[in-house]
Amino acid sequence: MTGQNLESSEILGIHLRRIIAAFAVALLIVLATQLQAQTYTVIYTFTGGADGEAPYAGLTMDKAGNFYGTAFGGSKSGYGAVYKLTKKSGRWVSSPLYAFAGGADGRYPEARVVFGPDSSLYGTTFNGGCPDAGTVFNLKPPASACKAALCPWTETVLYCFQQADTYPGYGDLIFDRAGNIYGTTMGGGDNNLGTVFMLTPSNGAWTENILHSFASGFGGGEDGRVPYNGVVFDSLGNLYGTTSEGGQNSSGIAFQLMPSGGSWVENILHNFQDKADGGSPYGGLIFDQSGNLFGTTGTGGQNDGGTAFELVSAGGAWMLNTIANLTPFGESYASLTMDGAGNLYGTTYVGGDFDRGSVFKLTPSGGSWTQTVLYSFTDTDDGGHPVGSVTLDASGNIYGTASSGGTGPCGGGCGVIFEITP
Repeated sequence: MTGQNLESSEILGIHLRRIIAAFAVALLIVLATQLQAQTYTVIYTFTGGADGEAPYAGLTMDKAGNFYGTAFGGSKSGYGAVYKLTKKSGRWVSSPLYAFAGGADGRYPEARVVFGPDSSLYGTTFNGGCPDAGTVFNLKPPASACKAALCPWTETVLYCFQQADTYPGYGDLIFDRAGNIYGTTMGGGDNNLGTVFMLTPSNGAWTENILHSFASGFGGGEDGRVPYNGVVFDSLGNLYGTTSEGGQNSSGIAFQLMPSGGSWVENILHNFQDKADGGSPYGGLIFDQSGNLFGTTGTGGQNDGGTAFELVSAGGAWMLNTIANLTPFGESYASLTMDGAGNLYGTTYVGGDFDRGSVFKLTPSGGSWTQTVLYSFTDTDDGGHPVGSVTLDASGNIYGTASSGGTGPCGGGCGVIFEITP
């Protein structure tokens, strides 16, 4: 009897310990979920009306902490809008700056708007313009103080893309010190595979010069094709970018364009190999303070979810290091964002815990990188499927857009703007 009682007590103790352990695990899961919910906040939900819907692009922040962005669709005509987000009395309010009419003024903006040397906004539309191949536009605020609730800005189309260069994609425009504008198109060029272009101002007009026409598959050897994102400058005036296709392995390339004798010479930095180091680099490149380049691929890698990579220049050659294999089937379309400590932040269009996209952080430590998923979207009220890059403020708060979800009446949601507080 005594032995049986001891055995029963031991069994009871084992069961109790298992129950306590299971409860502790459940509590940790609940706390983790609560922590995630506390750090992630939807600060604006698109309605599909004047504010637009489907914000593919990320946000641009001004010195006062206001945000500017584009919505691919919605607005009065359904062709997209440019908006400003301002914090008033503790809540964020969206003000439409311009609604595209869909004709010569352009339609369907995919890229961010950026501030030019004159402090006005510049951007692109994927379609519209003169032959419906996209535009480069400028937005200026009203000349005098506006007292109305809605104060639309004035749009000027700087350039209508022609058959020689068609469909600017997700890439930001950039400026050199002389005020020239640089960007990419996904089509057009000598082989209709995309271009890198420059726009030069002269007497109130803008003249285009195609710096490079991609030629993969048309006698171009290892050249790439279809650049989704834009280009960046180094300190010497060279340009760097990626193409989503083409190259030696048909998985995309990272490239450099160097000015030489009035023209530009292309240098292939890396031919991606899909499974080995990623494929389809939809996002662009960014520099760190040491002159290394960082970017993402949309496919390939160990998880078939794309990779984050570093390109290091050594002895005249560039070596690629895969610093992270992203979430399975993640598909990152965005360029990375780096903070002052050298941490990297990005988004995936799908993947994450619910296969609706994620925001991730990469932290360098001892020569390696630690990947942390900061948030997994559910594509319900919280949004889903982020396309654009994230933006950081001075306090380290993270802001971005999700192209779908939210409570807007768009069938699957109209998209949201979010904040993640560290």
